[in-house]
Amino acid sequence: MAGTSLLALLDDIATVLDDVALMTKVAAKKTAGVLGDDLALNAEQVSGVRAERELPVVWAVAKGSFRNKLILVPAAIAISALIPWLITPLLMLGGAYLCFEGAEKLVHKFLPHGDGAGEDAQGDAAADLHIEDLVAYEQQKVQGAIRTDFILSAEIIVIALGTVQGTSLALQIAVVAGIAVLMTVGVYGLVGLIVKLDDIGLHLLKKPGGSLLRQGVGRGLLAVAPKLMRLLALVGTIAMFMVGGGILVHGWPFVHHLVEGAAASVQTLPTLGSILGALLPTLLNALIGVLVGLVLVVLMSMVSRLKPAK
Repeated sequence: MAGTSLLALLDDIATVLDDVALMTKVAAKKTAGVLGDDLALNAEQVSGVRAERELPVVWAVAKGSFRNKLILVPAAIAISALIPWLITPLLMLGGAYLCFEGAEKLVHKFLPHGDGAGEDAQGDAAADLHIEDLVAYEQQKVQGAIRTDFILSAEIIVIALGTVQGTSLALQIAVVAGIAVLMTVGVYGLVGLIVKLDDIGLHLLKKPGGSLLRQGVGRGLLAVAPKLMRLLALVGTIAMFMVGGGILVHGWPFVHHLVEGAAASVQTLPTLGSILGALLPTLLNALIGVLVGLVLVVLMSMVSRLKPAK
């Protein structure tokens, strides 16, 4: 009897693990789109720090991301079980924040203030700061990246939770926690690799007795690294509007139906209709994200001016 009970227990465990693996795979596919945005945003957020501090900054943000998920995973499961209607308003607040951050970057880029010429000047300015200022600059970068990560992590967790709705509580916890760990390790592992591409290229060039192929790869990495970081900075800002605008549109049924109707109308066009129909919702989400973000920047600017000077 003991042997039979043990075999039955092992069979139950294997079945549960199989269910977890299957549901985790499904959840990973559904969150893959947000993963790309998360990667671009975080690579862009940690750019501008000194080369020798890049990996420590990435590690600090990664630890903050783990802390975010330690809060978000149990909170999301509890909200889903007790007050599921609260998930959408909380996501929309996060989407509005992403739009605001993206619009703030645009404002600083095209309407520079007296404190610098926008985001592009930050990296150059960092080189001239004193040690105390560099520490504060890094902390500002890390805190900004962790705040952005919190919103994207919340969306990833909610998407993953949606794939396991109706299953047992244990399965929900296992899948959502598994996705949280996989996404964090994957994103920050890639971010760490991206920010060190130039150092890898320099190491290959300086290595004695290097072959022509190795030197060619090293020169290629040195040439590609700065361009890739600039591209990721651009993609990261666009991703803020795409993700934030998409969250807001899905939370506004009227706007969501308008976007879907516009995409359906475009799909009837000859030749490029299907391609345009697939791209239009994303473009409209981003456009709505820009508009909402700019409105929020104006409102926040008005509020800050109303505050009495200290």
